[in-house]
Amino acid sequence: MIELAGSDIGRWLAGYLWVFFRIGALLMTMPVIGTQLLPMRIRLYLALALTALVAPQIAEVPQLDPLALGTWVVIAEQILIGAAMGFLLQLLFQIHVLAGQIIAMQMGLGFASMNDPAMGISVAVVGQVFTMLVTLLFLALNGHLVAIEVLVESFTTLPIGETLQAVGFHTLVLRFSWVMASALLIGLPAVTALLIVNLSFGVMMRAAPQLNIFSVGFPLTLVFGLFILWVLLGNTAGQYHLLASEALIWLREMVGAR
Repeated sequence: MIELAGSDIGRWLAGYLWVFFRIGALLMTMPVIGTQLLPMRIRLYLALALTALVAPQIAEVPQLDPLALGTWVVIAEQILIGAAMGFLLQLLFQIHVLAGQIIAMQMGLGFASMNDPAMGISVAVVGQVFTMLVTLLFLALNGHLVAIEVLVESFTTLPIGETLQAVGFHTLVLRFSWVMASALLIGLPAVTALLIVNLSFGVMMRAAPQLNIFSVGFPLTLVFGLFILWVLLGNTAGQYHLLASEALIWLREMVGAR
């Protein structure tokens, strides 16, 4: 008959519990998997499956004591690490959402919004087009697998129970400027082209005041904006590759992975 002591059971549960909290926090916040497109039950099953694969590879973990304050501190640390990694990946998607919003405002489609099934909010149609395209690129280039690989490596670079001084959470604050600059860089060609169109309409209105430029200018601006958007989509893959490379490099730097 096999006899298990209380300490053995606590050590076994702790080995899986700490890992589950970090993995679950990432899967609940990262793009695609952490959105409303994937049911909560599927995310939970996926977190349990990854925990069952990763936990046996981790040697030393803190003892589990539900009544100790240190236990809840470790739980908070694991959730914070996983959520920070998922939030950094979310910034990559928000760049394209913001770029689509900027382009939509310039081409007269700022009022045309639709519900985003992933986030559960209303976004511009152009922003939703960019979001769907980036989602397909993220899955096609195995971005989700790279994120899980970095997560598994983080258990070596950031062992469970150690302090979070080595984690680069301060980089998240600096990335907001990166989001704005990258979104403007993506939308700058369309904004410049539409600005030239609007200036041309202004000159025409100045030269011929009797011409009802508003009834003609809005449809032309919309059609020309769609043409510019079609041209921009051809270079989206290259821009995404550069931005995704930067985001994944910063993700590795955050957890100290190589």
